[in-house]
Amino acid sequence: MVTTPSRLTLQKLVSPRFSPQEAQELTQFLTETPKKIPPKYFYDDRGSQLFEAICLLPEYYLTKTEMELLTRVAPQLPHHTGACELVELGSGSSRKTHIILQAYQQQGLPLRYTPIDISSSILEISAYNLLQSYPRLEVHGIVGTYEEALAHLPLTQLPCRLIYFLGSSLGNLDRQQCAVFFQQVYQGLQRGDYFLLGVDLQKERAILEAAYNDSQGVTAAFNLNILSHLNCRFGGNFSLPNFRHIAIYNDREHQIEMYLQSLVSQAVYLQGLDLHLSLAAGEKILTEISRKFNLRELQTELEDRGFRAVETWQDDRGWFGLLLVQKA
Repeated sequence: MVTTPSRLTLQKLVSPRFSPQEAQELTQFLTETPKKIPPKYFYDDRGSQLFEAICLLPEYYLTKTEMELLTRVAPQLPHHTGACELVELGSGSSRKTHIILQAYQQQGLPLRYTPIDISSSILEISAYNLLQSYPRLEVHGIVGTYEEALAHLPLTQLPCRLIYFLGSSLGNLDRQQCAVFFQQVYQGLQRGDYFLLGVDLQKERAILEAAYNDSQGVTAAFNLNILSHLNCRFGGNFSLPNFRHIAIYNDREHQIEMYLQSLVSQAVYLQGLDLHLSLAAGEKILTEISRKFNLRELQTELEDRGFRAVETWQDDRGWFGLLLVQKA
């Protein structure tokens, strides 16, 4: 636990070294057919910075659409939850949290915020910025993965807790992973606590593929940076110029699929895993899926997992949805 001046405490769950479980998981993914890299490895400090840049791109409609919808919805949240601790999964720069904090502040409610992010530096910077803007705010930051943080949430000091997961990051999980994640969220809540979920909705292929193939190449840099992260964390020798970024929409599965394609036949070694990889020219490594949802179907799934639907919202074009549920 790290205590910093003022009203901020930091709990660091991520070790600079990787665990045997992490090594085993990554080895399994890299030796499957096709090879895969879990998307959590996007988010070293450089990857987090690149993702913040992606959110500002003209083609990337998600952030702008969600921010507009959240601005409309946020004033309703305090009326549903009352005083509550706000817990954000994948907080990043916490831009959206300003909107939520303002809604609770305007109702005169106590402000306690628990951001969770894999990047220690971006979490600390965003937390300090929030403390400057909200004199009554207390922040308890947790540096770690969603799974780690949900299992280590301290007891809340307020009547209830609102966990929120925005930015459509849920889409990065396949159906089985999604079921596990919902169970982890459920276990991290007490009866009567709330869960707010933001999801990208199904829409035309052209809009989706443009969002993941931006003209400035920021998404490509973000995708390639995952190899730099593996090189650093696991002693790998991936050569980034030997790969290119690909993002396509799978109509049948309703998901964007993001790959790194090997441009040449090559051998890669990750010393920390003692793992030799051979890649053929043209071979693809799956780095991310981004599923696009039907809001009604998602609500039914959450209800089947022990949540009670409180309210759903979507923007005027039906591009993005917010879903508020309560642990029954």
